[in-house]
Amino acid sequence: MKFLDEAKVWVKAGDGGDGVIAFRREKFMEFGGPDGGNGGKGGDVAIEAVDGLNTLIDYRYAQHFKARKGGNGAGADRTGAGSEDVVLKVPVGTQIFAEDKETLLADLDAPGKRATIARGGDGGFGNAHYKTSTNRAPRRADKGWPGEERWLWLRLKLIADIGLVGLPNAGKSTFLSVVSAARPKIADYPFTTLHPQLGVVRLSHAEEFVIADIPGLIEGAHEGAGLGDRFLGHVERCAALLHLVDGSQPDPVRAWQTVRAELEGYGGGLSAKTELVALNKTDAMTPQARTSRRKALERAVGGPVHLISGVTGEGVPEALRALADVVAARRGAERDG
Repeated sequence: MKFLDEAKVWVKAGDGGDGVIAFRREKFMEFGGPDGGNGGKGGDVAIEAVDGLNTLIDYRYAQHFKARKGGNGAGADRTGAGSEDVVLKVPVGTQIFAEDKETLLADLDAPGKRATIARGGDGGFGNAHYKTSTNRAPRRADKGWPGEERWLWLRLKLIADIGLVGLPNAGKSTFLSVVSAARPKIADYPFTTLHPQLGVVRLSHAEEFVIADIPGLIEGAHEGAGLGDRFLGHVERCAALLHLVDGSQPDPVRAWQTVRAELEGYGGGLSAKTELVALNKTDAMTPQARTSRRKALERAVGGPVHLISGVTGEGVPEALRALADVVAARRGAERDG
């Protein structure tokens, strides 16, 4: 299924049903009086987050959604039927913006979370509503109120515990394929990953977390270079970032600094997130290069650096354990309030 993380849709709630003018007409009933019923309510348009979806591709071609009009009133003081709501199903993590793409209307960050974004119109009054002691035969009935309509932007931010960041060809896709059942495309050229990938890491029956791999960043990404920073929104919700640095390159410090600069340029709190740094591709490094490059990177980072190899699996269990501890701490803090 093709990945799509942004879509524009038009929604229109149902208009209210019309009230009617009617009079009771029965044999031997000399003064029947008005009995025109009210119109029914128009259907709402709601958006609901559901499990099992991870793309907005359903809204690429179907972009217009309209609820039905409420039923009209009838004689014998009968109210028109209310129309059913139209519910759009979206992936968990979808944000709903107004047409200006800046006004956030709802953030559906949990399964089952639902937002009504266009309310149906109320039904109009029938002439029975206007009956009074001085106006016993009103001939007034109202049209139903129009339902709301608007253009909306749907923007998906994947729900993941750990975000994978790094330059193109840092080995992110290989790492994800090794630690999870995800099968991203792997090749020896930059920008193999063209859209985010999710993988579930299971350390034990009770310990699991989700990793999101986004396309690699290059210098100037926050200004639109390469694939730009459009996918960084998918790691805004993560508890921590795993920053993979290609150890087979001669200057890993420069590679780390490039990505850090892009995270800071993007904003969104990414540069302030907990970051675990791993020097990847140790299988392609000499023992001397391992030591020197790790020390140089630790000086730049100001903390420990993991040595790992996505190909041989070296250091991967230790890195996963460190990530699991960060995720557990985050979940514990959320439970405590």
